[in-house]
Amino acid sequence: MTVITRFRPVWLPVATLSLLAGCAGTPPSSDGKAGTESRLDYPTARRVDQVDAFHGVQVADPYRWLEELDSPETRSWIDAQNKVTDSVLKQLPLRQALTERMTQLWEYERYGIPRERGGRYFYTRQAPGQNQPVLYSATALDAEPTLLLDPNTLSTDGTQAVSDWVPSPDGKLLAWAAQSGGSDWKQWRVRNIETGEDLPDVIEWSKFSGASWAADSSGFYYSAYDAPTGENKLKAVNENQKLYFHRIGTPQSADLLAYARPDEPKWGFQGQVSDDGRWLIITVSLGTDERNQLFVQDLKTPGSPVRPLIDRFEASYNFIDSMGSTLLLMTNLDAERSRLIAVDLARPARDQWLEVIPEDAATLVQVSRVGDVLLARYLKDAQTVLRRYTLDGEPQGEVALPGIGTAVGFDGGATDTQTFYSYSSYTTPAQIHRLDIRSGQSQLFRKPELALDSSTLETRQVFYTAADGTRIPMFITAKRGTPLNGANPTILYAYGGFNIPVTPGFSVPVATWLSMGGVYAVANIRGGGEYGRTWHESAIKTRRTVAFDDFASAAEHLIAEKWTAPQHLAINGRSNGGLLVAATAMRRPELFAAAIPGVGVLDMIRFRDFTIGWAWESDYGSVKNADEFATLYGYSPLHNLKSGVEYPAMMILTGDHDDRVYPAHSFKYAAALQHAYQGGRPMLIRIETRGGHGAGKPVSMQISENADWMAFVAARTGLDTAR
Repeated sequence: MTVITRFRPVWLPVATLSLLAGCAGTPPSSDGKAGTESRLDYPTARRVDQVDAFHGVQVADPYRWLEELDSPETRSWIDAQNKVTDSVLKQLPLRQALTERMTQLWEYERYGIPRERGGRYFYTRQAPGQNQPVLYSATALDAEPTLLLDPNTLSTDGTQAVSDWVPSPDGKLLAWAAQSGGSDWKQWRVRNIETGEDLPDVIEWSKFSGASWAADSSGFYYSAYDAPTGENKLKAVNENQKLYFHRIGTPQSADLLAYARPDEPKWGFQGQVSDDGRWLIITVSLGTDERNQLFVQDLKTPGSPVRPLIDRFEASYNFIDSMGSTLLLMTNLDAERSRLIAVDLARPARDQWLEVIPEDAATLVQVSRVGDVLLARYLKDAQTVLRRYTLDGEPQGEVALPGIGTAVGFDGGATDTQTFYSYSSYTTPAQIHRLDIRSGQSQLFRKPELALDSSTLETRQVFYTAADGTRIPMFITAKRGTPLNGANPTILYAYGGFNIPVTPGFSVPVATWLSMGGVYAVANIRGGGEYGRTWHESAIKTRRTVAFDDFASAAEHLIAEKWTAPQHLAINGRSNGGLLVAATAMRRPELFAAAIPGVGVLDMIRFRDFTIGWAWESDYGSVKNADEFATLYGYSPLHNLKSGVEYPAMMILTGDHDDRVYPAHSFKYAAALQHAYQGGRPMLIRIETRGGHGAGKPVSMQISENADWMAFVAARTGLDTAR
């Protein structure tokens, strides 16, 4: 069963950083001060007298007009900002070198995790030079594969991506979803696996949805919204999601409405058919809140109603598998770090629920049933641990993994004897392993070969103390023998939100930075999912600033331990991490030389008014509540810029087609930052046209963006190739 869970070294000349004088400004001197940098000539952004009132507080919004993405004035502002940014980037000494190094490191073959359906295997392969991975099918693991779906042929610029693909149980059909220009909107199609041709079936306006096939392969369940109205479809608020069943060979207009709740417009629905085909499990979510409800329908009984199994938002419940009338559910009800329970639908009362795998000191993040074994994936200090259990919960020992890293996958069903998983670390690209269920032994199935000597790099895990005394883990990766002299150019990353753990994983841009002598640190701050429910809830709503303090404490630890110093330290994060970076840079500007907030949530007063922003109130809180408004207004990056403060140099990253974190967040923040800051450090915004939140971004676009911001960081932190 598919388990649903809640993205060659080259010679380089020695850079002369003084070349940056004039346009980008010289980097900070050894004491971290701005020195002789001159202010850039930024585009003028008109200020308007827009003021909104919240709980008696007048909140100015002088750049409200930048929310209209396609107005002539906004487009002119975008073009002007990109010209300024380009003028700075052209003078960065390491920009070309980073581009070349990154391009060469990306020249390796990548494989996805195989799935087996109907006697066929399906997996992706991305050859060097390809922007998007290609889907293949084969009748056996060692058989010659057949090309099934090549996203690289969908567009000339590589911005059409296949975001999801799900083979039918009989292995004859493929439901696949395309996303364009980084948008979250999906268009579903159906392909005949034997002929490689698409059927006439087309489904529009699906979002935040997978596809779950009926057991007889007659069709699949998916979730969709009504078509957005108005001139700006990227801005439209997403509400009233519905669950449908699409029968193959019929138009979308004939799709069966499986479940909807017009009385609850903010509820979202995900349908999942049990492997035996009997049960439709509907997961009911409220935004990004980890707590959910579960509804059930008996598909073997025609006309059976959808009935609630869990009818309150009290805890998380993740459907794992069914055995007859018994459902296996992973939950954090009465279990801080989650457990596995069994619920018999014939006796669904809570006092009849049985515990199968109890809570552990490690955090349970996934359970899958493969054959007669339950595979439980845990996080122990943000590292993967995999354990085997019998179907009734008897421990069968751990599965040995290659090292300190992250393992994902483990798809399977009741009749399978094998499964596959991917393992990666900060120094090891994703390797595909085959796990024999009976023996518990793994075999390497695919190992990528790239022009990087990983033995020259090492990752160590340290623990530092937060401002309130909490012990927090951090991974630090660098070249072996890196001296602790306080002079190492360092990038510090974190996320800290929505119960999402940050675990070790390979990244070509990070590997590029490391190979050139930089240090890369990842802090597992509160707000994430590394240690369970309390760890997450310690940094939400009125406690949100805890995440910012934890991030600043990570920087202080790196400085105290002589890994780096403020004039050599940069911070980077995306989405919620973009908020983290901007807010921390504004609260503790003296700690950093540069800050890179990517696709960030930066207007904490109006985030709920754009697309799916309302869904984030489970973490951020709502401006409708006076205490939560006070917290939001107190740290909102857009509303807390001050004149006279020496902020770190910034490069704001966004895409003009981002329909998750609406680009106006970054637009308005850039305009306000350039207005408030009067010093000489560059305050730039890089706006990717034909780019969205990040999903499906082609390799060529990833290289361009990452080389740009890393060259900017290299200049600000003193990285050169003599290291």
